[in-house]
Amino acid sequence: MSFYQDRQIRAYGLFLACISVCIVGMGMLLSSIQMNLAKDIYLSRSEAIAASLLAQEVPRTVIAAALTSTEISEEGTALLAMVGVDATAESGLLPFCAQLQRSSFTAAAGMAILLVVALFAGTWVFFSARKRLYSQADQAVSGYLCGDFSQHLPRSSEGAIDQIFAQVEQLATMLQAKTETEHQAKEFLKKSISDISHQLKTPLAALTMYQEIIADEPEHPDTVREFSAKMSVSLKRMEYLIQAMLKITRLDTGNIVFEKDCLNVAALVSQSIRELTTRAGRENKRILVDGDAGQQLVCDRDWTCEAIGNIVKNALDHTGPGGTVRIHWEHTPAMLRIFITDNGSGIAPEDIHHIFKRFYRGKRSLDTQGIGLGLPLAKSIIEGQGGIIAVQSDPGTGTTFTLSFLTEL
Repeated sequence: MSFYQDRQIRAYGLFLACISVCIVGMGMLLSSIQMNLAKDIYLSRSEAIAASLLAQEVPRTVIAAALTSTEISEEGTALLAMVGVDATAESGLLPFCAQLQRSSFTAAAGMAILLVVALFAGTWVFFSARKRLYSQADQAVSGYLCGDFSQHLPRSSEGAIDQIFAQVEQLATMLQAKTETEHQAKEFLKKSISDISHQLKTPLAALTMYQEIIADEPEHPDTVREFSAKMSVSLKRMEYLIQAMLKITRLDTGNIVFEKDCLNVAALVSQSIRELTTRAGRENKRILVDGDAGQQLVCDRDWTCEAIGNIVKNALDHTGPGGTVRIHWEHTPAMLRIFITDNGSGIAPEDIHHIFKRFYRGKRSLDTQGIGLGLPLAKSIIEGQGGIIAVQSDPGTGTTFTLSFLTEL
C-alpha cells in the first residue's frame, strides 16, 4: 500500500512496533520481578515464623513440618481468621501483601511512565516532522500562486502524500508552461507590433511626401506620373509587408493546416518562379531549372510555392546583372532535396546565423531590395511541413539554400 511507502509514516510505525515490543518485554520483566520479590518476602516471612517458634522452644521437626506442609485444615483456617489473616482482610494490613503491593506498584508505575514518555516523545517527533513537511509544501504552493516556481515540493519517498505532491508539482509545471507561453505570446505580439510599425514608417513617410509633391504641382503631368509610380511602389511594399507578417503570425500561432498532396516537383518549381522569370529577364538575370521531371513531392502546393518563391526572390535581390539562379533537385530513398543556388555576393560569416531572423538585414543587404521577411517566412513554411532548410555561402561566390523533405511512403 502506498500509505506505508511514506518514509515518515513507516518510521513512526516502526517506532510503535518498538514500543509494543517494549511493553511486552517490560510486562515479562515486571512479572519476573514480582516473582523474585514474592519469593524473597515469602522466605523472609518463613524465617520470621521459624525464629518465633524456636524462641518458644517448639521442636525443630515440628517447625520444619509446618513450614513445608501444603495441607489445609479447618482448624488452621479458623486460627488465622481469629488473628485477622483471612480473605476479608485488606491487603495493606497484611505485611507480606503490603510489601509486595508497594514494590509491584513502584516498578509498574516506573515502567508505565517511561513508556508513556517515550510514546509521547516519538509522536511529537513524528508530528513535528509532518508539520515541517506541510509548512514547506505551503510555502511552495504559495510561491506557485504568486508565479514563483523556483521552489519545489518536498518528496523523499513514494507514499500517499508524496503522490499528492507529485500531482501538485505536475500542475505547477503546467501552470508555469502556460504562464511562459502567455508571456512569450505577449512579447511576440509586442515585438511584432513594434516591427510592423517601424517598417511601415518609411513607406508611409514616402507616401506623405509624394502626395504633398503631387498636390503642390498638379499642373505638371510628368511630375504627377513620376511620383504616382513611386506611390504605387510604396503601397506595394506596404501590402507585401502586411501580408508577410500576417502569414508568419498565422504560422507561428498554429492557425495554418497544411493540406499535403503528391505533387510533381517540376510543376511545383515552375509555379513558384512564374512571376519571377519576368523580373529576372528585365534585370538581365537567368533562372535555370533542371531535375528529374517525373519526381514527386508530398507537400502543400501554395505554401511550398510561397517558400521557394521567397528564396528565389532573395537570390535575385543579391545577384547582379548577368547573374544566374539555378534550381535543381535530387532524390534519395529517404529524402528529397531542392537546391537553390546563386552566384551573387554571398552572405558574410557574421550574418549567416541571423538571416532567418525577422527584419534582419546584413551589411551587404542594405543597398538591396527586401524587408527581411522572405527567408523567415520560408523557414516557417518548410519546418511547418516537417522539412529542413539549410544554407551555405561563400562571400563573393554565391549562396546555396537546401530544402529537405522526408520521402513519405
